[in-house]
Amino acid sequence: MVISKISKDADWLETEKLHWFRQQLTIWADDNLRDFPWRRTTDPYAIFVAEFLLQKTDAAKVVPIYETFLARYPTIESLSLASVTEVVTLLQPLGLHFRAKRLCESVQKINAFYDGKIPDAEAQLLALPGVGKYTARSICAHAFGQQQVILDTNVARILERFFGLQGGRVKSRCKILWKAAEQVAPHEEVGKWNLTLLDFGATVCTARKPHCGKCPLQEHCNYLRLN
Repeated sequence: MVISKISKDADWLETEKLHWFRQQLTIWADDNLRDFPWRRTTDPYAIFVAEFLLQKTDAAKVVPIYETFLARYPTIESLSLASVTEVVTLLQPLGLHFRAKRLCESVQKINAFYDGKIPDAEAQLLALPGVGKYTARSICAHAFGQQQVILDTNVARILERFFGLQGGRVKSRCKILWKAAEQVAPHEEVGKWNLTLLDFGATVCTARKPHCGKCPLQEHCNYLRLN
Protein backbone atom coordinates (compact mmCIF):
# COMPACT_ATOMS: atom_id res chain seq x y z
CA MET A 1 0.00 0.00 0.00
CA VAL A 2 1.29 3.47 -0.87
CA ILE A 3 0.61 6.16 1.71
CA SER A 4 0.03 9.41 -0.16
CA LYS A 5 -1.25 11.62 2.64
CA ILE A 6 -0.82 12.01 6.36
CA SER A 7 -3.34 10.23 8.55
CA LYS A 8 -5.13 12.16 11.27
CA ASP A 9 -3.68 9.69 13.76
CA ALA A 10 -0.24 10.41 15.18
CA ASP A 11 0.97 6.85 14.64
CA TRP A 12 0.17 6.42 10.98
CA LEU A 13 2.94 3.98 10.10
CA GLU A 14 2.36 0.32 10.93
CA THR A 15 3.70 -0.08 14.47
CA GLU A 16 5.03 -3.61 14.07
CA LYS A 17 6.80 -2.82 10.79
CA LEU A 18 8.21 0.39 12.24
CA HIS A 19 9.73 -1.37 15.26
CA TRP A 20 11.21 -4.08 13.04
CA PHE A 21 12.70 -1.41 10.76
CA ARG A 22 14.29 0.37 13.70
CA GLN A 23 15.63 -2.87 15.19
CA GLN A 24 17.21 -4.08 11.96
CA LEU A 25 18.97 -0.79 11.27
CA THR A 26 20.20 -0.52 14.86
CA ILE A 27 21.82 -3.95 14.51
CA TRP A 28 23.26 -3.01 11.11
CA ALA A 29 24.80 0.16 12.55
CA ASP A 30 26.84 -1.74 15.13
CA ASP A 31 29.32 -2.86 12.46
CA ASN A 32 28.74 -0.56 9.52
CA LEU A 33 28.83 3.11 10.48
CA ARG A 34 31.47 5.06 8.57
CA ASP A 35 34.27 6.92 10.32
CA PHE A 36 34.83 10.61 9.61
CA PRO A 37 36.82 13.15 11.65
CA TRP A 38 33.77 15.31 12.42
CA ARG A 39 32.11 12.26 13.97
CA ARG A 40 34.89 11.99 16.54
CA THR A 41 34.16 15.35 18.13
CA THR A 42 31.33 17.16 19.85
CA ASP A 43 32.96 20.57 19.39
CA PRO A 44 30.13 22.79 18.06
CA TYR A 45 32.47 24.86 15.90
CA ALA A 46 34.06 21.83 14.22
CA ILE A 47 30.64 20.30 13.56
CA PHE A 48 29.31 23.63 12.30
CA VAL A 49 32.17 23.83 9.78
CA ALA A 50 31.66 20.21 8.75
CA GLU A 51 27.96 20.71 8.09
CA PHE A 52 28.69 23.64 5.79
CA LEU A 53 31.32 21.68 3.88
CA LEU A 54 29.07 18.62 3.58
CA GLN A 55 26.22 20.48 1.89
CA LYS A 56 25.56 18.69 -1.43
CA THR A 57 29.06 17.20 -1.28
CA ASP A 58 30.32 13.64 -0.87
CA ALA A 59 31.69 13.07 2.62
CA ALA A 60 34.91 11.38 1.45
CA LYS A 61 35.75 14.43 -0.65
CA VAL A 62 35.22 16.72 2.34
CA VAL A 63 37.69 14.98 4.69
CA PRO A 64 41.01 16.52 3.50
CA ILE A 65 39.47 19.99 3.08
CA TYR A 66 37.88 19.79 6.53
CA GLU A 67 41.18 18.85 8.16
CA THR A 68 43.07 21.59 6.34
CA PHE A 69 40.36 24.11 7.17
CA LEU A 70 40.44 23.40 10.91
CA ALA A 71 44.24 23.44 10.94
CA ARG A 72 44.17 26.92 9.42
CA TYR A 73 41.12 28.19 11.31
CA PRO A 74 40.95 26.17 14.56
CA THR A 75 38.49 28.53 16.26
CA ILE A 76 35.56 30.67 15.26
CA GLU A 77 37.66 33.70 16.21
CA SER A 78 40.40 32.78 13.75
CA LEU A 79 37.84 32.19 11.00
CA SER A 80 36.21 35.56 11.68
CA LEU A 81 39.53 37.24 10.84
CA ALA A 82 39.82 35.49 7.47
CA SER A 83 38.74 37.19 4.26
CA VAL A 84 35.99 35.71 2.12
CA THR A 85 38.54 35.35 -0.68
CA GLU A 86 40.78 33.20 1.52
CA VAL A 87 37.89 30.93 2.47
CA VAL A 88 36.66 30.68 -1.13
CA THR A 89 40.14 29.63 -2.25
CA LEU A 90 40.42 26.98 0.45
CA LEU A 91 36.99 25.51 -0.31
CA GLN A 92 37.37 25.75 -4.09
CA PRO A 93 37.91 21.97 -4.58
CA LEU A 94 34.45 21.34 -3.14
CA GLY A 95 32.66 23.68 -5.56
CA LEU A 96 29.49 25.54 -4.51
CA HIS A 97 31.45 28.74 -3.93
CA PHE A 98 28.46 30.50 -2.42
CA ARG A 99 28.84 28.41 0.74
CA ALA A 100 32.17 30.08 1.58
CA LYS A 101 30.52 33.50 1.60
CA ARG A 102 27.60 32.24 3.66
CA LEU A 103 29.93 30.55 6.12
CA CYS A 104 31.81 33.81 6.64
CA GLU A 105 28.55 35.74 7.00
CA SER A 106 27.30 33.24 9.57
CA VAL A 107 30.49 33.53 11.61
CA GLN A 108 30.20 37.32 11.69
CA LYS A 109 26.59 37.03 12.84
CA ILE A 110 27.55 34.51 15.54
CA ASN A 111 30.19 36.92 16.81
CA ALA A 112 27.75 39.81 16.79
CA PHE A 113 24.73 38.13 18.38
CA TYR A 114 25.96 35.02 20.21
CA ASP A 115 29.27 36.12 21.72
CA GLY A 116 31.26 33.95 19.33
CA LYS A 117 29.52 30.73 20.37
CA ILE A 118 27.58 28.45 18.03
CA PRO A 119 23.91 28.74 19.07
CA ASP A 120 22.28 25.55 20.33
CA ALA A 121 18.70 26.31 19.31
CA GLU A 122 17.26 25.31 15.95
CA ALA A 123 15.49 28.65 15.46
CA GLN A 124 18.70 30.61 16.08
CA LEU A 125 20.68 28.41 13.71
CA LEU A 126 18.03 28.80 11.01
CA ALA A 127 18.52 32.56 11.18
CA LEU A 128 22.13 32.18 10.01
CA PRO A 129 23.02 32.49 6.30
CA GLY A 130 23.34 29.12 4.58
CA VAL A 131 21.70 27.13 7.39
CA GLY A 132 18.56 25.17 6.53
CA LYS A 133 16.46 22.77 8.57
CA TYR A 134 18.70 19.76 7.93
CA THR A 135 21.90 21.61 8.86
CA ALA A 136 20.37 23.20 11.95
CA ARG A 137 19.00 19.92 13.25
CA SER A 138 22.19 18.03 12.51
CA ILE A 139 24.19 20.57 14.54
CA CYS A 140 21.69 20.36 17.40
CA ALA A 141 21.86 16.56 17.43
CA HIS A 142 25.57 16.01 16.98
CA ALA A 143 27.07 19.04 18.73
CA PHE A 144 24.59 19.45 21.57
CA GLY A 145 23.11 15.97 22.01
CA GLN A 146 19.56 17.05 21.27
CA GLN A 147 17.04 14.46 20.07
CA GLN A 148 16.60 16.08 16.65
CA VAL A 149 15.91 13.98 13.56
CA ILE A 150 17.17 14.92 10.11
CA LEU A 151 15.90 14.42 6.58
CA ASP A 152 18.00 14.46 3.43
CA THR A 153 17.80 12.61 0.13
CA ASN A 154 19.33 9.46 1.64
CA VAL A 155 16.89 9.34 4.54
CA ALA A 156 13.96 10.22 2.28
CA ARG A 157 14.84 7.42 -0.15
CA ILE A 158 14.91 4.81 2.62
CA LEU A 159 11.56 5.91 4.04
CA GLU A 160 9.91 6.06 0.63
CA ARG A 161 11.16 2.66 -0.44
CA PHE A 162 10.62 0.71 2.74
CA PHE A 163 7.27 2.14 3.81
CA GLY A 164 5.91 2.85 0.33
CA LEU A 165 5.65 6.60 0.89
CA GLN A 166 5.42 9.23 -1.82
CA GLY A 167 7.26 12.32 -0.71
CA GLY A 168 7.02 14.60 -3.70
CA ARG A 169 9.80 16.26 -5.66
CA VAL A 170 11.42 18.42 -2.94
CA LYS A 171 12.11 15.90 -0.20
CA SER A 172 13.51 18.36 2.34
CA ARG A 173 10.20 20.24 2.47
CA CYS A 174 7.89 17.24 2.48
CA LYS A 175 5.68 17.09 5.58
CA ILE A 176 4.95 13.41 5.02
CA LEU A 177 8.62 12.48 5.10
CA TRP A 178 9.44 14.73 8.04
CA LYS A 179 6.58 13.14 9.97
CA ALA A 180 7.83 9.68 9.06
CA ALA A 181 11.40 10.58 10.07
CA GLU A 182 10.13 11.76 13.46
CA GLN A 183 8.09 8.62 13.99
CA VAL A 184 10.72 6.03 13.08
CA ALA A 185 13.44 7.60 15.25
CA PRO A 186 14.15 6.09 18.68
CA HIS A 187 13.61 8.16 21.80
CA GLU A 188 17.31 8.11 22.68
CA GLU A 189 20.60 8.39 20.76
CA VAL A 190 18.93 10.14 17.86
CA GLY A 191 22.30 11.47 16.73
CA LYS A 192 23.54 7.91 16.15
CA TRP A 193 20.24 7.05 14.46
CA ASN A 194 20.70 9.96 12.07
CA LEU A 195 24.14 8.66 11.11
CA THR A 196 22.70 5.17 10.69
CA LEU A 197 20.18 6.36 8.11
CA LEU A 198 22.73 8.53 6.31
CA ASP A 199 25.22 5.69 6.02
CA PHE A 200 22.64 3.07 5.13
CA GLY A 201 21.36 5.28 2.32
CA ALA A 202 24.88 6.00 1.10
CA THR A 203 26.12 2.40 1.09
CA VAL A 204 23.15 0.01 0.85
CA CYS A 205 19.91 1.73 -0.16
CA THR A 206 21.66 3.77 -2.84
CA ALA A 207 19.90 5.91 -5.43
CA ARG A 208 21.11 3.80 -8.33
CA LYS A 209 21.48 0.03 -8.19
CA PRO A 210 20.58 -0.42 -4.51
CA HIS A 211 22.18 -3.45 -2.87
CA CYS A 212 18.90 -5.19 -2.10
CA GLY A 213 20.53 -8.63 -1.94
CA LYS A 214 22.50 -7.71 1.18
CA CYS A 215 19.91 -5.39 2.70
CA PRO A 216 18.75 -6.33 6.22
CA LEU A 217 15.36 -4.75 5.43
CA GLN A 218 14.58 -6.84 2.36
CA GLU A 219 12.08 -9.13 4.12
CA HIS A 220 9.52 -6.35 4.57
CA CYS A 221 10.64 -3.71 2.06
CA ASN A 222 7.84 -2.30 -0.07
CA TYR A 223 10.26 -1.34 -2.87
CA LEU A 224 11.69 -4.85 -3.17
CA ARG A 225 8.23 -6.38 -3.14
CA LEU A 226 7.14 -4.23 -6.10
CA ASN A 227 10.32 -4.53 -8.20
